[in-house]
Amino acid sequence: MLKFNDVAFEAAYGTAGQLPPSDLPEIVFAGKSNVGKSSLINKLFNRRNLARVSAVPGKTTTVNFFRAADVRFADLPGYGYAKRSKAEILRWSELMEGYFAGQRDIRLVVQLLDMRHPPTKDDLVMLNFLTESGYPFAVALTKRDKLKPTERKKQSEYFSALPVLAPARAVIETSAESGEGMDALKALLEDVLNAEQ
Repeated sequence: MLKFNDVAFEAAYGTAGQLPPSDLPEIVFAGKSNVGKSSLINKLFNRRNLARVSAVPGKTTTVNFFRAADVRFADLPGYGYAKRSKAEILRWSELMEGYFAGQRDIRLVVQLLDMRHPPTKDDLVMLNFLTESGYPFAVALTKRDKLKPTERKKQSEYFSALPVLAPARAVIETSAESGEGMDALKALLEDVLNAEQ
């Protein structure tokens, strides 16, 4: 059984060359800047400052690893932040390519999408990459609490009918504020890790 409260920050890496070899199963969190990735990670593991939350989008510029007993969680830097320099965007691209090309034991990618809006062009690129590369992925729709009930229903129906999400293992509506969806996400992660052992 995965102990979600026993997860600790392990290390952060800014370039592909720094990434250590993969020696444990990995669960990956990916999404655009300002989608609420750090907030979701903190809520999932019931830790206020495990992942750094910032009012400034694009703050996570490294691959951050968190470790539980026999699994590693990777928080990938957010994409799609317009104010990055060309050099920074290039470093980000090389870091991402290096991560996914590194023969890592990736069991699941949790792709975050803002439930209030349709997927961005960058979101679609990432989703298509995951599908074409054969990575198992699930979608966490964030910021559910910011929608009124009628808007939630409309957005829920929209995302459930989206063809690009058809290959997803699950589409889970979440809120880092209220904790909605966290139990479902935890159950999915446990299923994924137990199935491979």
